[in-house]
Amino acid sequence: MSDQSLLKSIRTPFRAIPRGLAVTLSVLVWVLVIAGWFALTYSGVVKEMFLPRPEAVFMTTIKMAADGSLWEHMLASVQVVLIGFVVSSLVAVPLGLTMGTYRIVQAFLDPLVNFIRYLPVTSFVPLFILWIGIGIEQRVAVIIFGIFFQQLVMIADSARGVPRDLVNAAYTLGTRRVDTVFHIVLPATLPNVLDVLRVTMGWAWTYLVVAELVAARSGLGYISLKAMRGFQVDVIFMAIAMIGILGLFTDQLFRIVRRVAAPWAN
Repeated sequence: MSDQSLLKSIRTPFRAIPRGLAVTLSVLVWVLVIAGWFALTYSGVVKEMFLPRPEAVFMTTIKMAADGSLWEHMLASVQVVLIGFVVSSLVAVPLGLTMGTYRIVQAFLDPLVNFIRYLPVTSFVPLFILWIGIGIEQRVAVIIFGIFFQQLVMIADSARGVPRDLVNAAYTLGTRRVDTVFHIVLPATLPNVLDVLRVTMGWAWTYLVVAELVAARSGLGYISLKAMRGFQVDVIFMAIAMIGILGLFTDQLFRIVRRVAAPWAN
């Protein structure tokens, strides 16, 4: 790539850049982050009890992977996130589309939804333990409570963006109101709905730690809390890195699904 074309792509921020350049920049940022990590730990600027050396985190990961404990905790966390996300999405998508399409539904639900979505999830953890118990159901409930109302609002906003001419034309042709949601509104908002699901899946991973900090016996959040009690900073960093990797994997998966399911919006 010539210097002139590189400068041209930088000056036009909304123009697509070559895939090779995108990959190079993605690798470069990670090289800089890891190099900075090495520099901070080996120079002594930050003590190891606050920031472990990269090789310590790597060796801890290898050790826990070898004895199987890492996979056990990863599977427990994946199970909690997936169940919570799927249950929340199965309700939020049709309800959000309905809420954004029919003003009477919006008027009925909007005040309650906008009130609940500002409530802190962490404050409900003790209540969920009291109401549900300390099993996986409690952790799943935290994930659902953390993302459901956000999904509902964003999906409803997407549905409200559908041109009313499309909906009115469907009514003129004799389409039933229920069919309008699934045959008119859903296809029109599909790219935005997939974007909402992708974003809220990221939120689900962040709420995982909250869900597993109390009354859990497995999971990446659980081993983080356990490691904190023993000042095992390398284990904490390993757990954080695993959550980040899993989150990145699901993010890329949603990108692929969006390209396949809604190619016209890419």
